[in-house]
Amino acid sequence: MMTFRSYRPVAFTCINFAFPARAGVRCDMGMGMIRSELVNRLTEENPELSQRDVEAIVTTFFDQITDRLAANGRVELRGFGAFSTRQRDERTGRNPRTGETVDVTAKRVPYFKPGKEMRQRLNV
Repeated sequence: MMTFRSYRPVAFTCINFAFPARAGVRCDMGMGMIRSELVNRLTEENPELSQRDVEAIVTTFFDQITDRLAANGRVELRGFGAFSTRQRDERTGRNPRTGETVDVTAKRVPYFKPGKEMRQRLNV
């Protein structure tokens, strides 16, 4: 499953949607949110929807973004930002424990570019 969590600390988002092994990881700012917290919050804000319905909506939303990115597409959410993929070239890396050189294959990675409205709200 493709996820959208950046490996670098990013100030504009601290949402950890789909890292089961790291579900407890939080941002340094103490304002992290995991997928289940997002579902709970949406359920609270929309009492006419059951938790199961909200879960289905959230899952469908993320699955559609993932499917589009897997097809080498782009997803733009006005006012929020755009998801796309970037190509990383093949390279030679190092195993940090042993110092041994390791060949790293070329791959595509998810990329998020925040929209203008989001950047403005963050820099108020």
